[in-house]
Amino acid sequence: MNAEMIAALREIENERNISFESLLEALESALISAYKRNFGPDANAIVSIDRQTGDYKVYHRRNVVEGEPEDPKLEISKAEAGPKYEAGDFFDKEVTPKDFGRIAAQTAKQVIVQRIREAERDTVYNTYSAKLHDIVMGSVQRYEQRNMYVLLDNKNEALLPFSEQVPRENFRINDRIRAYVLDVRKTNKGPLVVLSRAAEGLVQRLIEFQVPEIQDDIVEIMAIAREPGSRTKVAVHSKRPEIDAVGACLGPKSSRVANVSDELRGEKIDVIRYSPDLQTFISNALAPAKVLAVELFEDDGIALVTVPDHQLSLAIGREGQNVRLAARLTGWRLDITSDSEAAEARARYLAEREAVPAEDYVAEPVAEEAAAETEEGETALTIDDELLRRLEEFKREQFGSE
Repeated sequence: MNAEMIAALREIENERNISFESLLEALESALISAYKRNFGPDANAIVSIDRQTGDYKVYHRRNVVEGEPEDPKLEISKAEAGPKYEAGDFFDKEVTPKDFGRIAAQTAKQVIVQRIREAERDTVYNTYSAKLHDIVMGSVQRYEQRNMYVLLDNKNEALLPFSEQVPRENFRINDRIRAYVLDVRKTNKGPLVVLSRAAEGLVQRLIEFQVPEIQDDIVEIMAIAREPGSRTKVAVHSKRPEIDAVGACLGPKSSRVANVSDELRGEKIDVIRYSPDLQTFISNALAPAKVLAVELFEDDGIALVTVPDHQLSLAIGREGQNVRLAARLTGWRLDITSDSEAAEARARYLAEREAVPAEDYVAEPVAEEAAAETEEGETALTIDDELLRRLEEFKREQFGSE
């Protein structure tokens, strides 16, 4: 330890933003451990490093007491310490070994390397913690067990798990990729940055980048429902009546939403006008289908939605996607029915509610009902009580004599 070491520590402080004092304190602590390891743990040793010259000294520290010390290794009498000491003071006697220089130099190197590594890890963690729930750009490095590893800022590796990848997106090695920072964790191997291409937050951030009105806090994104790689519904609201929230998000000739769709490899983006009125909001959420009526059953969290006969399949969507996204966007279970069957469907639903206590009633999942829709738009068949009675009569006529 010398002046050159002090200069090196000062340089590390400036370049790595690591406190000079923390480096010296860590070094002193490491030297104490090295001393005890090499020269015995019995002595109550301390190490002091001169902040100017870098000279180090090892001391045997004892507490000054009035009478006879109970443990001579830890205490010393006031008479033996000398007149300048009072009870409770520290009495330090230098015990620096002659061959301690080599051990000190080796220890200093290890401590500095360790502190630099810890500081770099803290820097990485703090950097990406500040970008949590934001978008970062990187390049694809490799795949391991279908998990993708992405290099950020040309030096920090991040993980894009298979569960956060979009099924129909394919990236090759060295491709540029934009992803959403889903989580930042501290691990034994250093910070782990977890990315996502499937998160709803990715769509939100991309829209925010494209729409100045959102950045200016004029337009607000109220809710998002997404099926990654296929379709997303976004509900938006304007804080100023003269600003059209949907128009602002679409942009001139729908250029803004088109840019978001291109970044998501062609994923369809539906921009929905938010309304505090639930019936209006549910009607908007089912776009492009036209809604004739919405009846809410708040106790069950279910809405009975009536649409024109010819738009039933459009409201439900392919494989039930449209109504499924609308339900997630609004937070309500949606029971879709055509205009011609609305009265019958409502009566059947009310009968089911009366038969089953409200707290025990569980509506059939919308997805199952939607799956009965064909892609050609054929209406799902509903088996009512009258049809069941006729089938029962037919069975008796055909097989009753057997």
